Amino acid sequence: MLSRFSYYSLPLLTGILMGTSYIPFPPWALLFCHVPLWLFWLREGDLRKVLWGGWLAQFTFCLIGFHWVAYTAHEFGHLPWVVSLSVLLLFCSFGHLYLVLAGLTWALLRDRLGLSRAAQLALLPCVTALFERYVPMIFPWNLGYPWLFSRLPAFQLAEFTGFEGLSVLTLFLNLALLLAWERRKIRSGAYLLGGTVVFLFLINVAGWMAGKAQPLPDAATRILVVQGNVGNLEKVYAEKQEGFREEILRRYFRLTRQGIAQSGARRPDFAVWPESAFPDEIPVGRLNTGYAGPLVDFVRSSAMPLATGAWRYDEASGRETNSMFFFDRTGGLQDRPYDKVHLLVFGEYIPLSDRFPVVRQWLPWAGDFARGPGPEIRRIAGVRVGPQICYEGLFPDFSRGLAEQGAQIFVNITNDSWFGSWAEPQQHLFMTLARGIEFRRPVVRTTNTGISAAMRADGTLLEPSPQDVEWAHTYEIPYRKEPLPTFYQRYGFLLEPAVLWLTAGIFIAAGRRGSAPTRKKRQK
Repeated sequence: MLSRFSYYSLPLLTGILMGTSYIPFPPWALLFCHVPLWLFWLREGDLRKVLWGGWLAQFTFCLIGFHWVAYTAHEFGHLPWVVSLSVLLLFCSFGHLYLVLAGLTWALLRDRLGLSRAAQLALLPCVTALFERYVPMIFPWNLGYPWLFSRLPAFQLAEFTGFEGLSVLTLFLNLALLLAWERRKIRSGAYLLGGTVVFLFLINVAGWMAGKAQPLPDAATRILVVQGNVGNLEKVYAEKQEGFREEILRRYFRLTRQGIAQSGARRPDFAVWPESAFPDEIPVGRLNTGYAGPLVDFVRSSAMPLATGAWRYDEASGRETNSMFFFDRTGGLQDRPYDKVHLLVFGEYIPLSDRFPVVRQWLPWAGDFARGPGPEIRRIAGVRVGPQICYEGLFPDFSRGLAEQGAQIFVNITNDSWFGSWAEPQQHLFMTLARGIEFRRPVVRTTNTGISAAMRADGTLLEPSPQDVEWAHTYEIPYRKEPLPTFYQRYGFLLEPAVLWLTAGIFIAAGRRGSAPTRKKRQK
């Protein structure tokens, strides 16, 4: 058993390096975390061992980076800790199979086509990046986000490449350090290492310059962000109509009044409450009924336009929607509610439940919401906002749709209370803020328990909230009335995969031709 463990020590090391270099850890091994796994693939001729190596690496990474899945299963699913840990192990087993599939594909190309050593090396980052891009993940992370988390200036280049492009760049830097390691005893290894250091310096200088070159804003708005810090049990009881609704509403009313008072003469233009902050349905045609009545009265009395998370009943589907509502200062709806599109599996929808309704009976604790029609901008207090509910902010294509419609500010509302206080809140925050760099829009994010924050279009991070406390803060948000499309918005989202496919194709073709003489010599 010990010998088998040591045999797979390189894939295990990659999992540890990846897990301890991803948010919220400092990215200390970001540029060489894949090197041990790739060295294992290069030396290993047995396809099954290549597969097991990739699986072990992704399992270990998930166990470190996404350990909070167990907490979520315990809190949200009300499962015993033993069962919750089993859910975590199951997630770790299948959560990031792109490394398994990348290893399999790379080994098949190597063995079936007889690729040259140079082609094998060049394909390592290409194949890894392509599978990272196309294999579905519940939480679509990549190696680009730690650049933003660590505030390395190169993150500003995401307006050209996207954070997926920065992830590809990171993988190629891993390849450069792999080559430097293999040639460490000869002069070329030192040249490769030195060249990598110089390249890192240059891209960070370029990123710093890109951040400084942003066009000046020509408008500004003041947004009051309210963090209610409502406990999970309180929310559950409120949803089941078993109390706490009045208390939750009073808390948000009180915090909003405090925020308005703290702003003094510079009154906020509108307030934002988190996802599902309003603890009841808001009936669009009957705003004065139920708990919506006191909400309308509060908005009217405070003369404060409000964007809030709540739910509504969708008559077409016969199901609820996770929505964002937009009230004007008179208490009327300024724009249509926005309904969430990207629903969280099991939390908000059950796979295959439309085709097999019995599945809903098997999983009574799982959510079953209707989907909205797609990314759509809304207007509040004279601002065109791009609504994002929870992890919709993790999908570049979604935010691109908002940018294409002319969104001036991305507004993200979230409830991270189900995920614990460490790792997931930090991951979710920076993966959401990343959309602001890709499309050069300010991002304002309000959460139930933290981390609430805002970032300007130039990447300046404004004061984040403390976690697990009640909090209200007004952000001064400068923006462009007519935001200019970024290179990534127009071309980069297509250019990155095209370059990867082209590069992989070139090296496969060149590698086959280069290896033909070798095969003939072996036959002789």
